[in-house]
Amino acid sequence: MKNKEQRRVSQLSRSIINQYIRFYLILLCILIGGFFLARFIFTRHLWQYGDPLYKILRVMEILYLIIIALTLLIGPFVLSIVSIRRAMRYLNSVVDAAKILSHPDDNLIELPEELSDIQNELNLTREQALRNIHDANDAFQRKNDLIMYLAHDLKTPLASVIGYLNLLHDERQISEELREKYLAITLDKANRLEDLINEFFEIARFNLSTITLQYSRINLTRLLEQLIYEFKPMMKEKNLNCNLSIVENVMLRCDADKMQRVFDNLLRNAVIYSFENTLIDIVVTAQADRLKIRFINQGDTIPEEKLARIFEQFYRLDAARSTKNGGAGLGLAIAKQIVELHGGVISAKSERETIEFEVILPTL
Repeated sequence: MKNKEQRRVSQLSRSIINQYIRFYLILLCILIGGFFLARFIFTRHLWQYGDPLYKILRVMEILYLIIIALTLLIGPFVLSIVSIRRAMRYLNSVVDAAKILSHPDDNLIELPEELSDIQNELNLTREQALRNIHDANDAFQRKNDLIMYLAHDLKTPLASVIGYLNLLHDERQISEELREKYLAITLDKANRLEDLINEFFEIARFNLSTITLQYSRINLTRLLEQLIYEFKPMMKEKNLNCNLSIVENVMLRCDADKMQRVFDNLLRNAVIYSFENTLIDIVVTAQADRLKIRFINQGDTIPEEKLARIFEQFYRLDAARSTKNGGAGLGLAIAKQIVELHGGVISAKSERETIEFEVILPTL
């Protein structure tokens, strides 16, 4: 990129220098041509001594060497001023364009024709800046909406916890069966309350911290096997099975905690958005100097417009204000950031009621 910009500056410099040389040559041609033309006219015409034009031409003939010398001295000076003014006009145009970039609007940047390449690049930068502003505003609005929804949703489980605890406190003669029922409901609502509070902390951590990696060599096979085992209770609720296709002792150099978070998020999403009584496939294949890890589940096909935004911050597939398993919309955004920090790529596709997330990581 730096070499490209240097080439553009060199081209502009050459353009100004070429214009200077061209104007200088034109001046010489006019001077020499004018001299010989005047001489030709002077020698072909019969002049009268008292003719004013004769006197002027006579003086010019006598002083032609001085006139040429003065022209050759003054001409470059004048041409230098013209060239400097032209360069300053280019510079002022670029400065004005830079001011527009600091506060981009819907108007295109227009520069002199000689700066067309720079104009195109500045307009591309302007469009990118407008997109970044729009994306930042959109993410900020989604975050605010999410916080508002979470704050509202906090009231429901909290009210339930308080309500059932008051019942247990006030009803002294309550049956053991009913007491157990109330305690189970209270515990469930308290767990939901904890999840919502954790989502608040997740939003705060994402805004206030940056992700740094601490590399180590891990056994990817064992990591995924352990992850599947931990999700068995959650999968049992929907009667799901998980099939892991991987060879023994696949080793991977990565940040173990961060990469486990990526796989945890992908498997959690697969469980949440799977149809009941279906199979989740985790397929790991080695390709030269990289590993491909795919999470495949059967669920509602994700529309293209949602699939294109699925890795955005604070974006949730379920736009409903309150869902049992709804998250803060940060899991996939953080997963994408972690994978890219490892030099990898994460992508998603969905068709015919099949959802697939693919992670490609370098084996380093």
